[in-house]
Amino acid sequence: MSEARKRILQRLRDNPVLSEPPGRTPAPRKHWSLEQRIQCFSEQQRRVHGEVFRLARSQWRNWLAVELPKRGLRRLLAGTGDLGEQLAAVDIRGIELRRYDQEIETWKPELFTEVDVAITGTRCGVAETGSLVLWPDADEPRLMSLAPPLHVALLQADRLFENFAEMIEKEHWASRMPTNALLISGPSKTADIEQTLAFGIHGPKALITLILES
Repeated sequence: MSEARKRILQRLRDNPVLSEPPGRTPAPRKHWSLEQRIQCFSEQQRRVHGEVFRLARSQWRNWLAVELPKRGLRRLLAGTGDLGEQLAAVDIRGIELRRYDQEIETWKPELFTEVDVAITGTRCGVAETGSLVLWPDADEPRLMSLAPPLHVALLQADRLFENFAEMIEKEHWASRMPTNALLISGPSKTADIEQTLAFGIHGPKALITLILES
């Protein structure tokens, strides 16, 4: 056995194997008020060209009816869950509602070329980073927040956590971490080409968050 090999093996013997990983100090909490969390989230989103609007819980459909036509958007995609059912129950003048109710293979060209905007719910948000957390499922597949040019996300104000550590704790990710989670911090962007930041390259060109308050 070579001397080098002996030294390596001896180092391994001299260092005890830990039966459990060392504990980590959780990220410090600032204990922000709801207003502070909303303000921080909004500021972080606007830094990366995201838009944030604060609405009463019942006003988001009225916002769509006014803002989408104003922006020249007509074709709206919604899922098959409760949010989509609420939209299907009302007639928004000038808006053509499409439901994500079939396999992607049957309407892929339409999804990528004819849908102007998609609306989804969110699981929660992270104020410190201005991030939305989505758990895509059969009712709202992940392509809804990735393919259309504009993504409108509904965020309940009381589901806005201070930081990522609090979110993991309150959502119990240690015991039931989701298998398909999306963290969205503004519109799609990349600086791969000549280190120049460009938006809308790999996904939506714009992101609008509607914070719903009581």
